[in-house]
Amino acid sequence: MDTIEALKWRYAAKKFDDNKIVPQSILQRIIEGFNLTPTSYGLQPLKLVVISNKDLKDELFRHSFNQQQVKTASHLLVICREERINQAFIEDNFELIKSIRETPDEILSPFREFLINDFDKKTDDEISKWAKNQAYLALGNVLTICALERVDASPMEGFLPHKYDEVLDLKSKNLKSVLVCAIGYRSNDDEFASFKKVRRPLSETIIEIK
Repeated sequence: MDTIEALKWRYAAKKFDDNKIVPQSILQRIIEGFNLTPTSYGLQPLKLVVISNKDLKDELFRHSFNQQQVKTASHLLVICREERINQAFIEDNFELIKSIRETPDEILSPFREFLINDFDKKTDDEISKWAKNQAYLALGNVLTICALERVDASPMEGFLPHKYDEVLDLKSKNLKSVLVCAIGYRSNDDEFASFKKVRRPLSETIIEIK
């Protein structure tokens, strides 16, 4: 499907057909799209928890302000950030670069030291906000790929992160939940599917400087 047409097709589904499951091949493309998201400094401080277990979705439903999407979705995607983005995390990233690109350490060293010093000066709150911004970049990729694959998606901020962290035992994985995206196939009785898309005209949202 043409990308623009796909984005016109998509909407934030409010109710999914819980009898329809996203095929593994399509789910894999969505996951890979998440992983290919560009992130600041290329540090990729995110992980994705993919949930299909019905009992677990039902439990998380109670911590999502009872939004039906969580229960009826084929899969629930929980975008998480690394809890500790420190020297060890940065050094691991540069080791990955070296192993894949075979870049000499003398070339990587100046940038690596800059990042280590820069993040050492940041407060925990500043690092948290920085990491959360990266999560939104990933969510955008996920939504676009879902639209291209004709998979409905409902991005959500309306959930209790600390309860999700507890239920999913994220602390043991050094993670914190940031965003949720329910994916699946729209229910025939989701009235929102027939609503016209509301967007301001391009003349009001685009400023061209030539």
